Amino acid sequence: QVQLVESGGGSVEVGHSLRLSCAAQGVTFSNHTMAWFRTTPGKEREFVMAIRWSHPDPFSSLAVRGRFTMTKDDASNSVYLQMNNLGPEDTAVYYCAAQRKGFVPTATMLPSTYAFWGQGTQVIVSS
Repeated sequence: QVQLVESGGGSVEVGHSLRLSCAAQGVTFSNHTMAWFRTTPGKEREFVMAIRWSHPDPFSSLAVRGRFTMTKDDASNSVYLQMNNLGPEDTAVYYCAAQRKGFVPTATMLPSTYAFWGQGTQVIVSS
């Protein structure tokens, strides 16, 4: 049974950093793509970053490139989202997602690709 549990959200000021964690049970990184999405009221869920099962390097949306980093730790079976130089536009609920391999790379950024989701963690960035 797959279970994803996010933590690390909170309220910070503009320019500060936060690190989100996602503890993944029932997931093996060699067989699953792990991703982060975010959502704000009235908007569709937005892709942030992902690490595909077949490739060790993460790739990100243009909105966070150069500011956010995604890593994974096999020992703890967790993925992390390091968010630096946060701005008000980064205020959102952040979700961890997982999907077993077997989909095309172009589908990695689509929320509909993922069958497994965490409960979300709120990030608020204020000026």
